[in-house]
Amino acid sequence: MEYNVKVWRQKNAKAKGHFETFAFDHDCREGICGACSLYVDGRAHGPDDAVTTCQLFMRHFKPGATITVEPWRSGAFPVIKDLVVDRTAFDKIMQAGGFITVRTGSAQDGNNILIPHDDAELSMDAAACVGCGACVATCKNGSAMLFVAARVSSLALLPQGRPEAARRARAMVAKMDELGFGNCTNTRACEMECPKHVTIDHIARLNREYLKARFSE
Repeated sequence: MEYNVKVWRQKNAKAKGHFETFAFDHDCREGICGACSLYVDGRAHGPDDAVTTCQLFMRHFKPGATITVEPWRSGAFPVIKDLVVDRTAFDKIMQAGGFITVRTGSAQDGNNILIPHDDAELSMDAAACVGCGACVATCKNGSAMLFVAARVSSLALLPQGRPEAARRARAMVAKMDELGFGNCTNTRACEMECPKHVTIDHIARLNREYLKARFSE
């Protein structure tokens, strides 16, 4: 199958960018690369999108079609060069509070702390977030609420995450604001584009955790 691919190019982060068109001969009928940080024909592309978003199946592009590939454009994800964006802002949010403090050593038995099945399932759903950033790239406000909510929610639902829950919610939200991410206005665009199907139910949980944390100060 032959395609024309329009790719965003620039000499460096400060240079003015432009599109270049290449002929592309592709014999794979499953999907294009799983790299994140790209818009493919205007839609944010995250890991496993080739499986979860039918637009990114190569078989859905007609032979001879022009496919536009460009970098994400979000204030907190600056373009480094060409299609490469800097997503270290997510790492800084995680460093602010996306962890639990435990003693090191031998792992505890799996049944040492009993956890309700429903809570465990919800926590695992939230933990499925891979931090690709497609939610930020899709949101008109450049909000990272779905990412932060997934990280907070995955721990808030478990007993191991409760001792530091208040500090975690305050610290991660504060770091998100400091790094220049926008506010959530519940358009649900993030939920629609998330390759791991993380829902905005977790954003509601994050808001509850944050409000409780502020009242407990």
